[in-house]
Amino acid sequence: MKREIRITRDGSPTLYLPELDEHYHSTHGAVQEARHVFIENGLRTFTNKDRITILEVGFGSGLNALLTCLDVQFNPEISIEYVGIESKPLNREELELLDYSAQINDSAYPIIMEKINTADWDLLVNITPNFNLIKTHSEIQKFAFSSHKFDLIYYDAFGPRAQREMWEKSIFEPLYTSLKENGILVTYCAQGQFKRNLKEIGFSVESRPGPPGKREMTVAKKIVNI
Repeated sequence: MKREIRITRDGSPTLYLPELDEHYHSTHGAVQEARHVFIENGLRTFTNKDRITILEVGFGSGLNALLTCLDVQFNPEISIEYVGIESKPLNREELELLDYSAQINDSAYPIIMEKINTADWDLLVNITPNFNLIKTHSEIQKFAFSSHKFDLIYYDAFGPRAQREMWEKSIFEPLYTSLKENGILVTYCAQGQFKRNLKEIGFSVESRPGPPGKREMTVAKKIVNI
């Protein structure tokens, strides 16, 4: 599948798929969208946990994993176990073109990004002392959910218009099961049918202000009634 580099409004790059007419990130700003949705409304929800297990559906360029790793690098009391699922991994040339250094002012950026990009697939890799990564080359429908329990899920698949099958109710049922009690799922998507599906499964669903260019995003929580 052909992929093209596009520059978003915050200056950060993203990939565009002409076949699906879809971008990997918001055209209003790739980095600012990732920070808003997944870091501010996801990771930073867990301020009182010392070990956080994260699943990302749609690993893509590794941007969300990078921002997560950078966000906890100076907090050794927090340990991250991060599983990223991707059915169509980017090649080395594409990854090298996705340079976020102008938007991520952090001296650790190039070292951590390189480690994430070169990490072997389907193996546990220690990126930093408190961030372990498993990049899983798989379709979400074939992932072994039964062997994992997560605190947090980043759902970053292509949108319902481009990949309707990734937003069917059946996709989110095993995600709900794999979450720990009070675990959350965060995504940029705020489609009405998607939110109704989540509620039917058992999620408590909250619409929050979206990143620039989007009115809303979704935070879904697993609350177990005893």
